[in-house]
Amino acid sequence: MDKKQHPALLITGCTKGIGLAIVKEFAAKGFNIAGCARNTQDLSDLYISLSTQYSSQHFLMETCDAANIDELKQFAADALKEFGSIEVLINNAGLFEPGNILDEPEGQFEKLWQVNLTSAYHMCRAVVPSMVQNKNGHVFNICSVASIKAYPNGGSYSISKFGLFGLNQTLREEVKQHNVRVTAILPGATYTQSWASSDMPEERFMTAEDIAKIVWSSYELSERSNVEQIIIRPMLGDI
Repeated sequence: MDKKQHPALLITGCTKGIGLAIVKEFAAKGFNIAGCARNTQDLSDLYISLSTQYSSQHFLMETCDAANIDELKQFAADALKEFGSIEVLINNAGLFEPGNILDEPEGQFEKLWQVNLTSAYHMCRAVVPSMVQNKNGHVFNICSVASIKAYPNGGSYSISKFGLFGLNQTLREEVKQHNVRVTAILPGATYTQSWASSDMPEERFMTAEDIAKIVWSSYELSERSNVEQIIIRPMLGDI
């Protein structure tokens, strides 16, 4: 089947947690998927799984470090060449390291800023112009409740997520007249591998699948509506 018969999604950080749940949700809805992550074996396993389950769809998986701008740009170019157009861009790649501004390790600010914000900035610059040209597209930025509320030991992580939320709001204003939608997803604590070693019960967290469903529901609305931001927290509140 012609790959252009399916809409295409491009996502960074696609092999774990929220990113993986989003990939599964959109693949099940008939999307071609272009995904990147750092672990080549995880990408290979995901490619085999998706290709086996959805044989009429097409999948592009590339090893890419979200902190490497050149790799990100090449991944975006390859995805556009492969699929012709990208209907949905999801800036999901992210990194958390605890700390406080006054005493976190030297370089932590630059590291988190690069992964959590700079990567999204350059992916938008690489992909959104084609959406503007086509007058069709939807950008999701996976922010955090830390994007709107500072908390102890958040440090540079929270700063970078505030920045990502600012990018989202700015992009929304810039492209709305071109029929391109922009949505910020601000989840609280979501159960992923990074929480598996904690002593908190799994039931205290949201599931990555719930976040993926929120993304899909926002995309599924008519082009007359744009969900600008969604805040979603565990039932008992922040952890």
